[in-house]
Amino acid sequence: MVMMKRYLLLASLVLPLGASGSASADTLYKCQGPDGRTIYTNQKGNKSCETISQDKPVSTFNAPKAKQATPGDFPRVNGDQQKARDNDRRAILDQELGNEQKNLDAAKKTLTDQENLTLPEERIAGGGIKGAAREERLKTYRDNVQLHERNIESIRREIGNLK
Repeated sequence: MVMMKRYLLLASLVLPLGASGSASADTLYKCQGPDGRTIYTNQKGNKSCETISQDKPVSTFNAPKAKQATPGDFPRVNGDQQKARDNDRRAILDQELGNEQKNLDAAKKTLTDQENLTLPEERIAGGGIKGAAREERLKTYRDNVQLHERNIESIRREIGNLK
């Protein structure tokens, strides 16, 4: 029973330390109380305390890295050259955006034409339409429209990164 109380006391001290998410190192001490009982605490009270747990960083993965110097032979461009390059890139992206918009418009027109078309193999007796066969055929056209919409979104995002 005494061991269980000690364990619960230890757990009540350790759990709040772990749950706090504190960035500083926390130390847990096992101390002998004035009445001879063992006390677990995060504050060193007297000489009879011994360290039983100390939180240490697990990884230095997020530690800031030393800034690496650019090699001396690394090619450099001046501000005017970089501005000209950025302008060229913007012009190319604007042209790609225009082309992709034309492709999207054409893909939407083709999809509309295909949606208005019913192939003979898609017809069933009684004048109805086989839904699965038709949907399978139209899927390719819908996918093509979505492809051009995603391309336009990507180009716009890239243009936004230039500003």
